Amino acid sequence: MKKGKFLTTAALALTLALAGCGNKEKEEKSVEAAEPSTTVTVYSAGPDGLAANIQEAFEQETGIKVEMFQGTTGKILSRLEAEKNNPIADVVVLASVASMDGLKEANQLQSYKEAKNADKMNAEWSDGDGYYYGYSASALGIVYNTKNAEVAPKEWADLAQSQWQNKINIPDPSLSGSAVDFLFGYTEADGAAWDTMAQWQSNGLQVNGANKEALDAVITGEKDVTIAGVDYMAYKAKASGEPVDIVYPASGTVVSPRAVGIMKEAKHVDAAQAYVDFLLSDEGQALVADAYLLPGNGEIAVKDRATLEEIPQLTVNWRGAEQKQIDVLTKFIELFR
Repeated sequence: MKKGKFLTTAALALTLALAGCGNKEKEEKSVEAAEPSTTVTVYSAGPDGLAANIQEAFEQETGIKVEMFQGTTGKILSRLEAEKNNPIADVVVLASVASMDGLKEANQLQSYKEAKNADKMNAEWSDGDGYYYGYSASALGIVYNTKNAEVAPKEWADLAQSQWQNKINIPDPSLSGSAVDFLFGYTEADGAAWDTMAQWQSNGLQVNGANKEALDAVITGEKDVTIAGVDYMAYKAKASGEPVDIVYPASGTVVSPRAVGIMKEAKHVDAAQAYVDFLLSDEGQALVADAYLLPGNGEIAVKDRATLEEIPQLTVNWRGAEQKQIDVLTKFIELFR
């Protein structure tokens, strides 16, 4: 891998990475504080297209105008910090339940226990006191080029074998929050994880930009495999005819929830609650499924992708995970420096 491209401090890494989806978003739009009652201000971390589809459907159903800011989770957290003396956001949608839990612990969210369909959301992805709801999730897997790989790798440890030497990459966790989620969950659940990653390094693992850059290298055949590839991106690429597929190791992988919450200082609480209700509704959850994500409501069918029950999962406790993620990220940076 090329050296010198990692961030040098955990604090800066947190700003850029913690639990963002890692793919490039559409150009971010600045927003002004929304007008009372007829508008709601939403800060949303992708994926590209889903936020816009939800906005359009919500506006059509409710007549409430959405003022939208789209960016990675890290950029949204930075914006919230910059605006702490003059809060603008009513609703935040983050690609990381760990980061959302951090907002709760920092007393920046308000509870909405009465949210419609709250009881249908995955309890492990959501806050029991109603401060946030895991409305969707992605799983991290082994994404491979179907033309280059005669036999697909099946386990994380397989990628230390000589046949994959210099043919593997991983999204840079200083740019991809899902990669941070993977590192955290993998190292928490598997005592041999750090040894396995050291073997990947010895086998020529390249740290290859954010999620999209890592996947693009596999699509073009520059690399054969992406470790900790985001599944919804792989499924979307496959549906578009790209020569890629994904494997979830039988030993288990990380499912990374995405969450929605209402800011404590929200100026338009009724509209914010309506937005959360829509996101948790069957219609909103169907839009989630259309984006190849796993819906928070397990009753909503997915298509052309693995169901949650079909994915071998590592047990991950996301509560209070932010500092642990910083520690894991720092250790990874030191390993691959």
